[in-house]
Amino acid sequence: MTLLFIGTTEIIVIALIILLLFGGAKLPSLMKGLGKGVKDFKDEVAGVSSDDKQETSDPKDDK
Repeated sequence: MTLLFIGTTEIIVIALIILLLFGGAKLPSLMKGLGKGVKDFKDEVAGVSSDDKQETSDPKDDK
């Protein structure tokens, strides 16, 4: 459970490690890809939850 409680110092250390590993030039494209992936994931989750709502209110199954 201690993994869930990340403080400011840990975030700064992680950011510095990422900067050292990938370099400043590749960091914007890496973040753009990460943002696109998160957006796609959110869209899929929203689609699945709306499909679940449609299935529960579908009157065709009441035969």
